[in-house]
Amino acid sequence: MGSTAVVVGGGIGGLATAIGLRRIGWDVTVVERTSELADAGAGISLAANGVRALDELGVGQVVRDASRGQYTGGTRTPKGGWLTRMDGAVLEKAVGTPILGIPRSTLHRLLCEALPAAALLIGSEAGAVRQVGPSTVRVDCGDTVLDADLVVAADGIGSKVRSFLFPAHPGPVHSGSTVLRAITEQAVELRTDFELTWGRGAEFGHIAFRDRRAEWHAVLNLPAGTRFADPLTELRRRFRDWHDPIPMLLHATRPAAVLHHDVAEIRTPLPSYTTGRIALLGDAAHAMTPNLGQGACQALEDAITLTAALAAEPTVEAALARYDHERRPRSQAVARAARQAGRMGQQLSHPLAVALRNTTMRLTPSGAAARMILRHHSWVPPQLH
Repeated sequence: MGSTAVVVGGGIGGLATAIGLRRIGWDVTVVERTSELADAGAGISLAANGVRALDELGVGQVVRDASRGQYTGGTRTPKGGWLTRMDGAVLEKAVGTPILGIPRSTLHRLLCEALPAAALLIGSEAGAVRQVGPSTVRVDCGDTVLDADLVVAADGIGSKVRSFLFPAHPGPVHSGSTVLRAITEQAVELRTDFELTWGRGAEFGHIAFRDRRAEWHAVLNLPAGTRFADPLTELRRRFRDWHDPIPMLLHATRPAAVLHHDVAEIRTPLPSYTTGRIALLGDAAHAMTPNLGQGACQALEDAITLTAALAAEPTVEAALARYDHERRPRSQAVARAARQAGRMGQQLSHPLAVALRNTTMRLTPSGAAARMILRHHSWVPPQLH
């Protein structure tokens, strides 16, 4: 069994993988092309499956301490009527933890702090990744060449490593939606911890943080590449008649804080997450739409599953085969479910279809709705020791 690894990509999945590998005695180098190791994005919800993975990596409690539990909220119509209500206490009783809301930058910082500075190669872009021997993988990073027993490609939805391993794969495609999001500049008064509001071809949501600021996001059905000269003004116009606290959240935001990204996904499933001694992880393997809030959680599941396989199996090849066998079916099923949730939720635009969806949601028993959530949240990670 090998003992050295290079992780390409310093996002949540890559850092979590590095933490896990170090916990089982591996020497790890994280290669990140940006000059400052900071995960771009606004806020994130961590479901029980992601929190459990963090627990197994030894960082669960510090993440809890920096998060706010999502106990109240639900899904609403633009006029403010409730379609479903969330009872976070019931979910917590069922799975042992509430859903946690945390700024992505905070989560990223906590993961960085769990690694020694020497393990982070910042501002160095990974070039060619190739297997140069039966047990050696080489990563070219400019003037630096790294040889390792394992390479983990956690380089995001635009993964160069994925393109190299599967050149015939179509790669990510536009989902039909674009998302704008930000964190409010100051604390705001909110009555709920978490909300989604569904209109016709549009969604607005918020997550409350521990410091009483909030993340909001607006998802719109728009072609890829659509951009606004003044995004915040455009959103204030589009959502001016939607219920409180939506206008208030937009007015509590600095224009420069708004991020705008098209929502892409890997719609054609990969045939494998591994080739030789190279493994794909997170968005590089199974980028999905955000409709279930499972993107980061699935990357965390990947990290702990890969680490546990390497700790248990006699060879790297056996460990990677186990990782692919365990992770590919589940993560691809979650991606399909997220796509379907978007089509039946935010992306619906026909008035009759929206009315039917709203009626169905209002009539769905709360127990059935909870079981649908728990289907994804109830995953239990393998133990590292």
